[in-house]
Amino acid sequence: MTRDVAIVAFAQSDHRRRTPESSEAEMLLPVLRDVLDQAGLDPGTPGFTCSGSSDYLAGRAFSFTMALDSVGAWPPIAESHVETDGAWALYEAWVKLLTGEADTALVYACGKSSPGDLRAVLTRQLDPYYVAPLWPDPVALAALQTQALIDAGATDERALADIAVRNRRAATANPHAQLQGSDPAERLLEADHLLRPLRTHDVPPISDGAAAVVLAAGDTARRICPRPAWIRGIDHRIEPHGLGVRDLTDSPSTRLAAEHAGAFTAPVDTAELHAPFTAQEVVLRTALRLDDDVLVNPSGGALAANPVMATGLIRLGEAAARIHRGASDRALAHATSGPCLQQNLVAVLEGERP
Repeated sequence: MTRDVAIVAFAQSDHRRRTPESSEAEMLLPVLRDVLDQAGLDPGTPGFTCSGSSDYLAGRAFSFTMALDSVGAWPPIAESHVETDGAWALYEAWVKLLTGEADTALVYACGKSSPGDLRAVLTRQLDPYYVAPLWPDPVALAALQTQALIDAGATDERALADIAVRNRRAATANPHAQLQGSDPAERLLEADHLLRPLRTHDVPPISDGAAAVVLAAGDTARRICPRPAWIRGIDHRIEPHGLGVRDLTDSPSTRLAAEHAGAFTAPVDTAELHAPFTAQEVVLRTALRLDDDVLVNPSGGALAANPVMATGLIRLGEAAARIHRGASDRALAHATSGPCLQQNLVAVLEGERP
């Protein structure tokens, strides 16, 4: 069965460095209420619900079941969960709607990074036999990737500072962003290195936050939303687990996912890239063939707010929201998971032209 499926509503929290006053369920509740209100749906009425989060962040097994308190799981609902970024939960929900088993789906994700040591937690994503015992954290691995790009002549520290400035200044128009505005690149480059060649502006903030979208199929989508963001293609691919067998200056999986999603069949006007480190935007722009005519990360991207496990879903939501309000006609959204852009998802969204 072939069905048209669209993102018809998007909501997110105000992302903050710490939210000790609220649990994941309490952080999610207003976001879910907002997105369901936008779609005109009551709690429990979406035909399918799927979430993305990580028990490692919460530090307890099956923590995602506690978040269901904010969804309303009684009477029983059709529900699923992925232990990764919510972008992959959206992919599962998209497949569910394509099968015709549901007409609407609620997708949400949340991440509270502040309670623990995020850099230590994310080492658990690494190959458990050869890499994880060395305990390289994501910032150290990003430094290796950045240095490889610099050595290859693909970028330099000034160009990376310009990326940080552009993203964080763009975030001044985003009321949900954690970091808004930036000093000039010259001032940023005066700071000491955090981990050579990275400075503080090259790395994402530690963020607590949540996001949710509603998907709908066909005429249901048109009834819910005046201008749905139709998912014209979506695909995800993965790099080899061993970092030593990868070229960290390139992302073949992103390119392949984009090809299968139809990203290269026509130009896009907007791209929301899940690039937590400045150098990763360089890699993604090349893999996705994005030129200077494409507006990249008008929301500020992951450099302005990085609620782990929700950041990728936010890229899809931000791209869809621009289509909803008529600011974009064809947008690309990207999500990643794992060290040095290991897993990559690409979606192409379009709005109907008058």
